[in-house]
Amino acid sequence: MLTPSQLNAEAQVVLEEHFGLIWLEGEVSNLARPGSGHWYFSLKDARAQVRCAMFKNRNMRLKFQPENGLKILLRGRASLYLGRGEFQVLVDHIEPAGEGALRLAFEQLRARLEAEGLFAAERKRPLPALPRHLAVITSATGAAIHDILTVLGRRWPAAAVTLLPSAVQGEAAAGDLIEALGRLARWRELAPERAPELVIIGRGGGSLEDLWAFNDEGLARAIVACPIPVISAVGHEVDVTIADLVADLRAATPSAAAELAVPDRIEWLAGFAQFERRLHATARRRLEQGLERLRHLSLRLRHPGHLLRERIQRVDELELRIRREIHRSLDRRRERFLALRRRLTHASPSSRLMRGGERLQRLQRRLLQVQPTQIVFRERARLTGFQRRLASAEIRLIDRKRSEQQRLAGALNAFNPLAVVERGYAILSRPDATRFGTVIRHPADVTEGEMLHARLAGGLLEVHAGRIVPEEDA
Repeated sequence: MLTPSQLNAEAQVVLEEHFGLIWLEGEVSNLARPGSGHWYFSLKDARAQVRCAMFKNRNMRLKFQPENGLKILLRGRASLYLGRGEFQVLVDHIEPAGEGALRLAFEQLRARLEAEGLFAAERKRPLPALPRHLAVITSATGAAIHDILTVLGRRWPAAAVTLLPSAVQGEAAAGDLIEALGRLARWRELAPERAPELVIIGRGGGSLEDLWAFNDEGLARAIVACPIPVISAVGHEVDVTIADLVADLRAATPSAAAELAVPDRIEWLAGFAQFERRLHATARRRLEQGLERLRHLSLRLRHPGHLLRERIQRVDELELRIRREIHRSLDRRRERFLALRRRLTHASPSSRLMRGGERLQRLQRRLLQVQPTQIVFRERARLTGFQRRLASAEIRLIDRKRSEQQRLAGALNAFNPLAVVERGYAILSRPDATRFGTVIRHPADVTEGEMLHARLAGGLLEVHAGRIVPEEDA
């Protein structure tokens, strides 16, 4: 009798011994990359799929990253995962199916570095206009260094050139190139005044495999971190590497890189000749202008005797001004001295005692004038005067008010209708709700037989209206 673990172990041995190394082709799906660094995915075709595992010590050697949907060709061993009894393939090598691994790795690295902004134009540094010292990182025996030195010697032989030899092909090439950039950075840090101002890195043409060292990610980051501008010159015009894309400037060939790095001495000599001609023309023009100005000034030049007489007259004027200023200054000082002496006399103790005595006498006289008894007598006399004036004013006010009352009473009595009645008249009115009724002013206001009131001196009389008598008959 077997247990599940024993069965799985026996099945694992059978699978591994029977199949050995196998090659499978299919499409990647369900790709997982846990933190351990191992890869787990499924390889499928149109009708089936199989689980695959590729451990970190194997996948770290690949030059590209598999993705879901990518068609690949893998090499591995059929096996069994004992924990779950699942059939799987332990992968030790993967390559793209139908497209080269190097080309795929190049495109993946290019996309990743571009996303980081390492290809951005604003990150690129300008080249020095006139470099005095250049570094070249390439093979010491290749054609690239010969082409670069030939061009530099022809265009600008004054520039110093330092070769930092490095392998440019093979597995160790990328590391050699990175180390050369590191030596250049340390040189720049320790002796910046003697270090190169520009570096050319590259090699001649070749296949994609030959140029692969310049597609290394570590080399790309070393070029970005280089403290001086970098010109990349790898292969021919059609060859494009990651180093070309991250460098500050890409040259089609090593010879083109040398032409871009330094100016052309023939052009500079032509420019110097032009500057010389312009300098001669400017000097000649300035000389002619100077001679013309000299002739103009010579016409304006006066005899020294005239100038001497003007200077003597000027000295006399200044002497008179100095004397006047001295007299004014002495007068001001004399006046100030007299003022200070008066102030000193005024501030002497005897003068101050005399002024103090006079002030004391004035205060004593004022004190005698403001004694309390005298103040009381004066205020009492003022109070008596106020009382008399108040009594007189009160009597005058009462008399004035009494006279005014009598005048108003006489005026009121003159307008009193009852006073008219006292003289034999009567007031005829129609009785209503008011005290005296409505006064009748015209016969037409009364109807025949209407009862009216006639106010007489002795009282009120009720009367009835008769017919209206015309005025001419009355």
